[in-house]
Amino acid sequence: MPQSSTMNFLHILSTVLFIVSFHPFTRAKPNTYIIHMDPSAMPKAFSSHHSWYFSMLSSISDTSEAASASSTVTSKHLYTYTHSINGFSATLTLSKLESLKKSFGYLSFTRDRPLTVHTTHTSQFLGLNSVSGAWTAPNYGEDVIIGIVDSGIWPESESYSDEGMAQVPTRWKGKCESGTNFSSFFCNKKLIGARFYNKGLLSSHPKLTIPMNSPRDINGHGTHTSSIAAGNSAKGASYFGYASGTANGMAPRAHIAMYKVVWRYGTYTSDVLAAIDQAIQDGVDILSLSLGLSVDNNVLDDDPIAVATFAAMEKGIFIAASAGNDGPLYWSLVNGAPWMLTVAAGSIDREFDGILTLGNGVQITFESLYPGNFSRNQMPLVVMDECASVEELRQVRNNIIVCKDHLRINDQVENAESAMVSAAVFISNYSYLSELYTRSSFPAAFIGLDDGQTVIDYIKQNSDPRGRFQFRKTRIGTKPAPKVDAYSSRGPFLSCPNVLKPDILAPGSLVLASWSPVSEVTKVGSHPSFSKFNILSGTSMAAPHAAGVAALVKRAHPDWSPAAIRSAIMTTANPFDNNLSPIKDVSNFNQPASPLDIGAGHINPIKALDPGLVYDAKPQDYMKLLCAMNYTSKKIRMFTKLSHDCMNRSLDLNYPAFIAFFNDDGLSTSADKFEQEFQRTVTNVGKGGMAYTAKVTGMDGIKVMVEPPKLVFKQKYEKQSYKLRLEGPKLLKKDVMFGALSWRDDAGKYMVTSPIMATTITSQ
Repeated sequence: MPQSSTMNFLHILSTVLFIVSFHPFTRAKPNTYIIHMDPSAMPKAFSSHHSWYFSMLSSISDTSEAASASSTVTSKHLYTYTHSINGFSATLTLSKLESLKKSFGYLSFTRDRPLTVHTTHTSQFLGLNSVSGAWTAPNYGEDVIIGIVDSGIWPESESYSDEGMAQVPTRWKGKCESGTNFSSFFCNKKLIGARFYNKGLLSSHPKLTIPMNSPRDINGHGTHTSSIAAGNSAKGASYFGYASGTANGMAPRAHIAMYKVVWRYGTYTSDVLAAIDQAIQDGVDILSLSLGLSVDNNVLDDDPIAVATFAAMEKGIFIAASAGNDGPLYWSLVNGAPWMLTVAAGSIDREFDGILTLGNGVQITFESLYPGNFSRNQMPLVVMDECASVEELRQVRNNIIVCKDHLRINDQVENAESAMVSAAVFISNYSYLSELYTRSSFPAAFIGLDDGQTVIDYIKQNSDPRGRFQFRKTRIGTKPAPKVDAYSSRGPFLSCPNVLKPDILAPGSLVLASWSPVSEVTKVGSHPSFSKFNILSGTSMAAPHAAGVAALVKRAHPDWSPAAIRSAIMTTANPFDNNLSPIKDVSNFNQPASPLDIGAGHINPIKALDPGLVYDAKPQDYMKLLCAMNYTSKKIRMFTKLSHDCMNRSLDLNYPAFIAFFNDDGLSTSADKFEQEFQRTVTNVGKGGMAYTAKVTGMDGIKVMVEPPKLVFKQKYEKQSYKLRLEGPKLLKKDVMFGALSWRDDAGKYMVTSPIMATTITSQ
């Protein structure tokens, strides 16, 4: 979550997060490790890597004194990985780990670390409907398989009905695993696979008993994300009357495969790796990941998810991953590997409101998701200033109490709850507090200073001030939208800053989707409330939106590479809101958001289906990048089985975005100049006989040159290259400056746009 006053409130807001503490290993206690091996080193005596690893584990000895004193300290194999990474996971003492490092074929190890989960109108907001746009037949994502790595699924939800679904693709190798309250009969033509993984969790918590040991979701997060990506039409969807309508996934005819790795007690890397490994083998086309490591643990070769998704990319699988909920500081982004689509989160044009009507008829609107019933009769308004005394609040509990923000606002809310007040108004100078407390357990309005002064003045001017509340109000078409929310993690990506991240902005705030009906969504008073649908915020919600759109593009262009699909999504994104102004940054006083906040802009599924030009990349291109980042051949073997001698290396990946660091050494003067040149190659995926002209949106004080300024394509799939050059002073006028390069065809049909960033920010 954010590391400022803005960040603190988001720790409370993100109720979907699972934070698990890591306990450092000791010599006496075995811990779980992920071991990377060189598969080519397997002796011929073994028939499989699995048997090789088992033999290796049985042969190593533990020389530590603590282990010798306890005969119960043993090595335990958890998983063998053959499709995502090359290696296995096992519980080992530190001494045995040291012995294992001496084994032939050993490359490296990674500790099994905990991960964090980054927690229907959105389809309409993105321009998807059955009359025009991407949902015009035959493309509803048919025949595409989306793998979701999350907390499981509630199969009885209407979102997983297979009405209208095509048959399961014959290439599918997955299955539905049985377990607690779950059998293969729950799967159908929509939900075609469901598996679960918890060996890593149980290794870290050996005395743990899991009550729902199956793919069934009793948390809700996995049901929410999977229904966003590919849920079938669910009529009558709402959250206690809010957001009423029909809920649709982005690709409502795509198939879903769920890989459950998120548990109430934690989420572990070894289990996530096993899920990705199996998803690759099963034959998914798209992977949606709404979880990740902490920012502090983000080194590509030490991030098993980055390594595993490289293998998925090599197999042609597209990966959409959440950027994280640690914004709004720069360098807070996770899941920034250049072979992924990294997704930031924004708002949509819908708000959920309550209304406070004062006795004089003045109405004050505030954000609310309060689900309870409330009397429309007027009640007395009583100012209690700091609301610091629970006992004093109890004496006026049958009134609408008014609290001023002299204490921490959460203390005031807790005091009001303890006093069991009937209703409350909280006045604060923090504009975001309304969203923070939208789910208050009692009727409450969280309002700013201006509205608060209106309430105070009314109370002072009347001998019997009164007010009444109304709830369950939904407004659609609000402007401006989208905005990038404060919690959404910002780039650059610390482990690979030369590739601009995030890639795209997608709906992530207050998103309605299906939910596990046994998982509590809120409280009314002290009573828990449950629902088949829930409204959540987070980049967890943004990633499956992008995964669903990728499924639509995959359906339209089944032979495209993951890089081509990513390019189509990025170069057709919209940098403007529904006021036709630049997308705003909530955390920066609604100033225009930069590409470090929103990437190329807001996702546009209609245009992504026909982008005109694409920036493609092959696995070898990413290997050149890793070489230029000074990765040794040994480390590169962790990512790929392909051999690479690093004779060719380049930080200039063929990516549909540009970032230049005007690094000031502290001694620069206004006369010192900075220059950087980029080279890109685009492929014509439109018809032949097309010509494109470059148009640059410049940056103050920086000269942007494109050579050649015009590209001519005689035929489809023809490639053309160009160079983009930046020249400017080392001392930039601002720390962050941005523009764009657009290639426009002569007929005016296509506008292929890439963001350009120039910055002096550092990770220090």
